[in-house]
Amino acid sequence: MTATSATSAPWRKRHLPANKDLWVFVLGDFVIFGSYFVIFMISRHQERDLFIESQRHLSLNIGLVNTLVLLASSWFVARAVQLTRSGEFEQARKLTVGGGLCGVVFMLIKAYEWSAKIAQGHTFPSNNFFMYYYMLTGVHLFHVAIGLVFLGVSYFELRNRHRVAPVETGATYWHMVDLLWVVIFALLYVMR
Repeated sequence: MTATSATSAPWRKRHLPANKDLWVFVLGDFVIFGSYFVIFMISRHQERDLFIESQRHLSLNIGLVNTLVLLASSWFVARAVQLTRSGEFEQARKLTVGGGLCGVVFMLIKAYEWSAKIAQGHTFPSNNFFMYYYMLTGVHLFHVAIGLVFLGVSYFELRNRHRVAPVETGATYWHMVDLLWVVIFALLYVMR
């Protein structure tokens, strides 16, 4: 890339995507979730046998499918940002929709999983493990719903204004949601 082409395409310069206010929010969310994770680990240490026994009632396969769905959504959204930066707005819109559809699939799988757990008698007040399970996955699910709003805004920006910054902002938030799920998946489903 020549110096001239770098100045004619400012979005190709290296920069921190999204705006600084969103990054403050994202870092704050990481601190809050990090606190939840530490509290979960302390409780898990104190009631190790209960947590391990309760964890056996979760389906590792369902957790893995949800993880793969969110990772696919992150790929769609990351690719949409790349295409937006290169001016390929129609393709970027399609990939943004793909990322959003993955988010909806994630929510449907989580609703199925919750209903199955409730039918089995594993509810929020059952024990501390399930309290954390519903709290962590519920707060995360709320973040997925907010992320879908961000992706909706990105879609309309791509359709109407073709601005890169709102698309990067939506992607930044979406990737935060996905990263949080990877940690939740490891804590609730994988760690023994």
